[in-house]
Amino acid sequence: MKSRTPQLRSMSRDDLLDLRMCQLKLSLKGSWLEPLIERVRGELDKHDIGHRPHFWLADEWFSPDGVPGVAIPFYLADKRLMRLERSQMYEVEGGTRRECLMLLRHELGHALDTAYALSRRKRWRQLFGSRTERYPDYYRPRPASKRYVQYLAGWYAQSHPAEDFAETFAVWLDPRSRWRTKYVGWAAMKKLQYVDELMGEIAGRPAKVRCRKHPYSLAKLRHTLRTHYERKRAHYGFGYSEAYDSDLRRLFDTSCATGQPTAASVLRLNRRMIRERVARWTGAYEFAVDQLLKEVVGRCRELGLRVDGDIGEAVHEFTVLLAVHVTHQLRASKWHRM
Repeated sequence: MKSRTPQLRSMSRDDLLDLRMCQLKLSLKGSWLEPLIERVRGELDKHDIGHRPHFWLADEWFSPDGVPGVAIPFYLADKRLMRLERSQMYEVEGGTRRECLMLLRHELGHALDTAYALSRRKRWRQLFGSRTERYPDYYRPRPASKRYVQYLAGWYAQSHPAEDFAETFAVWLDPRSRWRTKYVGWAAMKKLQYVDELMGEIAGRPAKVRCRKHPYSLAKLRHTLRTHYERKRAHYGFGYSEAYDSDLRRLFDTSCATGQPTAASVLRLNRRMIRERVARWTGAYEFAVDQLLKEVVGRCRELGLRVDGDIGEAVHEFTVLLAVHVTHQLRASKWHRM
């Protein structure tokens, strides 16, 4: 992975955090992202889709309204910054080839919607809903629903009509999705078949919207990395509720012998595994899950809770319990990847 700022690798973390984002001087060219971008462009070419979306580095993943392109988070362009992202947020969204390709395909769905004004079509609205519908403050995922495809974590297609289309498009575009067999008998098959027909209609046609702007590009961001992460953590932060206490008391014990391990110590030792599993199951950010987990560990210590019985089983049951609570917390949009 190449960077035009080689000093990043030798800087201390504090010095790095004090850099303005526009000083990073990063580029997609020469990075590991470049062949992935060409790969998804090639997937579009196989379907003779004429629009060639542009890509740029910004502070997060998005495809803005009115711009048929895709912004990619800056940290993915440099290994040192990927490590910094993980140290600050416990995860690197898009940090593996597989996840990055999935996110690229999803964002391309938004870009093509913009390029060809697809969401204005009557049939699009009948199947997906209104793209102008306000994004909800929360949504309750229905894991068993067959009305939606399943691609990104957290049953993201269920969050909004625009995301339903982008997810459906991503499944359609992914050459390994086997959607024609995987979704047999699902109501979501109608959406996939429509996307297949729709892409056939626009094949070979020029885009209606060709704007090449780069909103919120890295070069225009004047605040420091420290400020960026302070804002990001604050955005995904939340408070602890004593409503968890009754569940914790049912799961753990206050009356068992003092020789039994404390719930706080057991959860602390398994913190990483619990955090990663709950984030994967629910689609919530690992940072958000970890903050709640820290509060719960502290509460277990305050309540004097201990593990009475098999530790592995207790950890598993707690992980399920935390996932249920996180799913309820998805009512707050800041918890979920929107």
